[in-house]
Amino acid sequence: MIQIEDTLISNDLIDCYFYCDLSKCKGICCVEGESGAPLEREELQILKNILPVIWHDLSPEAQFVINKQGVGYRDRENDLVTSIVNGKNCVFTCYDAGGFCKCAIEKANDEGRISFVKPISCRLYPVRVKQFKYYRAVNYYRWDICRSAEISGKQKQIRLYQFLRKPLIERFGEEWYQALDMHAKGDF
Repeated sequence: MIQIEDTLISNDLIDCYFYCDLSKCKGICCVEGESGAPLEREELQILKNILPVIWHDLSPEAQFVINKQGVGYRDRENDLVTSIVNGKNCVFTCYDAGGFCKCAIEKANDEGRISFVKPISCRLYPVRVKQFKYYRAVNYYRWDICRSAEISGKQKQIRLYQFLRKPLIERFGEEWYQALDMHAKGDF
């Protein structure tokens, strides 16, 4: 376990290799799971604001769920998460012609229609951040659907924290990331 500021970071971020290859998993992480993607409170409002721009990219089933319960809800652990369709798909999923699951939010961002990329929990995935009273836990959420990403990461020699450099810096800051990198290199 590594401690930087008020975060406790699993050694898995340094020890494990990871490189997401959508051609192998086809974006299944946006479909599988027990609840939607974790949301920051301010992200909920952003999602409500951008909804008219991405509405037509969403499936009719997703539109129905959003009309009924909104873009997010509290899951069984009382965490704020994106709404889901039929107990699995995030309401913001859409599919391309090849059957790859995509994020309608990210698609709209890529097309220049919105400035918001997607929730930080999605950009950090498979890393999850859990807030406790005095610290934040930063852990690698490992499961079978990401096995191909672990293999690809090993082949490319890319560690999990390196793969997630940009969103980790966005979430925790440049100095925090540099401290993590120093730990990884044994320079602390």
